[in-house]
Amino acid sequence: MKTSAKGKFIRSGKVKDIYDFDSGHLLFHFTDRVSAFDVVLPTPIPRKGEALCKMGAYWFETLGVPNHMVRLEGPDTMVVEKLKMIMVECVVRGYLYGSLFERLSKGEVSLPVPKVLASKLPSPYFDPTTKSEVHDEPITEAQIVQQRLMTSPELKRVKASTIDVYEKMSTRARGAGFILADLKLEFGKDAKGKILMADSIGPDEFRMWPADSYAPGKTQESYDKQPVRDWLQSSGYKAKLDAARKAGKPVPPPPELPSELVAEVSRRYVHVYESITGRKLSK
Repeated sequence: MKTSAKGKFIRSGKVKDIYDFDSGHLLFHFTDRVSAFDVVLPTPIPRKGEALCKMGAYWFETLGVPNHMVRLEGPDTMVVEKLKMIMVECVVRGYLYGSLFERLSKGEVSLPVPKVLASKLPSPYFDPTTKSEVHDEPITEAQIVQQRLMTSPELKRVKASTIDVYEKMSTRARGAGFILADLKLEFGKDAKGKILMADSIGPDEFRMWPADSYAPGKTQESYDKQPVRDWLQSSGYKAKLDAARKAGKPVPPPPELPSELVAEVSRRYVHVYESITGRKLSK
């Protein structure tokens, strides 16, 4: 295990490097790596790591929800309390978009709503997935309890907290001229068994649309990594990826991202951070 000033290196996730900081804490290094469709892409997005780290810190500091953040250690590093993570991605959706729209169109999920891309859902929809470094899959609330990922009371509390956080963040987003389309949260248990919000809350964990250009029935302009997903779809990589996964074959090597796309996505990460928080990102 490699040791540095950050502590003992534990592992690299899709976008974070994690270190054993001391006996009770981890250090998260938010890198400029970008992933889409559960694949880490070869092209970094400049300033992304700092935007993610500081955006996460802003939400942890201001939402009023118990969480594992201790402090920022640098522009793109955060010290957090060690937790036993709950192996569920807690996704809440306010709009019919992304994988939920795809699953509804294929008949894989049933919802009493018109099949209109980006239409507003009647109420926030809790849509959990498995937590995996390979490929997250939808999971039902019944399966979560059956697989003992959470007890029924724990799931009830986590679901309510996820929806509450989504609604609080949506209110702040509207105040900055954005629509929060969906959000992914993670939770873990501390040494006493208390459930805390964990991991990160930034443009890698939500879709943020400018309100002045929103219109249902079309692909939305997005201030997160959605432009990367859109490019991977239009370039044909997403179709190749889906075909390989369906056939049980290895994931095809992802392509390099065009420089103009990289610059625009970097600009959007910075813009959404500064617009929501009212703070400036360092140059």
